[in-house]
Amino acid sequence: MKYWDGQDVRLGDRVRLGDDDGGVVVCSLDTGEYSEEHPESAWGYLKRGVMILFPKYGLIHYEQPEEDLELIARAGA
Repeated sequence: MKYWDGQDVRLGDRVRLGDDDGGVVVCSLDTGEYSEEHPESAWGYLKRGVMILFPKYGLIHYEQPEEDLELIARAGA
């Protein structure tokens, strides 16, 4: 999956959705990358997209990004 600006969504990215700027990409089904807390055994059945954990909204599965989903920082940056 890609953000609206064309950049790839990656495991560990910090993101903003609306007024919640604490989101973290916890798995990318598209690339087969999963965090320890959100393993493939739990989410692999979804087949595509990404899972993002937000403090305010909880865990959200996206197959396509929302327009206001914004990358704040890359993992490890």
